[in-house]
Amino acid sequence: MRSCTRCSFPHEHNNNDRLGQTGTLAGHRRRPAIGDYRMIRDGDRILLGLSGGKDSLSLLHTLHHLQQKAPLKFELLACTVDPQSDQYDPSPLTPYLAELGVPYFLESQPIMVEAQKTLTRDSDSYCAYCSRMRRGILYRVAREQNCNVVAMAHHLDDLAETLMMSILFGGKLRTMSPHYLNDAGDLRIIRPFAYARERQTRAFAADSGLPVIFENCPACFAKPQQRYAMKQMLAEQEKTHPRIFNSLLTAMKPLMGEPPAKSDTSIAPCVRVF
Repeated sequence: MRSCTRCSFPHEHNNNDRLGQTGTLAGHRRRPAIGDYRMIRDGDRILLGLSGGKDSLSLLHTLHHLQQKAPLKFELLACTVDPQSDQYDPSPLTPYLAELGVPYFLESQPIMVEAQKTLTRDSDSYCAYCSRMRRGILYRVAREQNCNVVAMAHHLDDLAETLMMSILFGGKLRTMSPHYLNDAGDLRIIRPFAYARERQTRAFAADSGLPVIFENCPACFAKPQQRYAMKQMLAEQEKTHPRIFNSLLTAMKPLMGEPPAKSDTSIAPCVRVF
């Protein structure tokens, strides 16, 4: 991958990737999601939720690069929540973040054990429980470290899968918001990869030799899930309809909401941010 001469984010040069061809890892076509949703503002203190997977490591490097190049100033920290699973070892992240110079916090909690005691055998309830617990821990660490923003590495594939799950299993039109204020009103949540494809983060992680930690949620990998079924369904549809994710992004735009106020200090669109 090479970087955009206008925004410095890595591009995907896969001729079959109609989204990545003209976009960036954190963007789409002419404008990145960071600019569209005014995600980063001067003086922000951002805590990145870092699982060690390809997506969060790619976002770590994207934000770290942006921090070095952007004319406005913001601070970047990272936090990993260890659910104390035998199949997950986040220890390599500690020296890696130290080498990058990014303040790092490793929070360990027996989430898997607590889930087994609390929940039924419904694999999706495990995922929801784990997600709630991880988010709560991230919010706590963010407040303890005086952060006002929490960054998550969800990408366009995640948003599309969430939309399909909500329609088919919940009877509602919902998806993830790229930028919103939490219920308590003290933290902004951002998803800079809202326009990026999963295959782009996979390629970026591979090309960059990132120390990806695999299978960090054994409950998810051990049992079939609604989300996995949606992923497979969309992959099959994309074979016949290559622009399906472009269409899904257009369809989801009205559901993705508006960014919180104070737009005057947000990052500008892709053009000339560096």
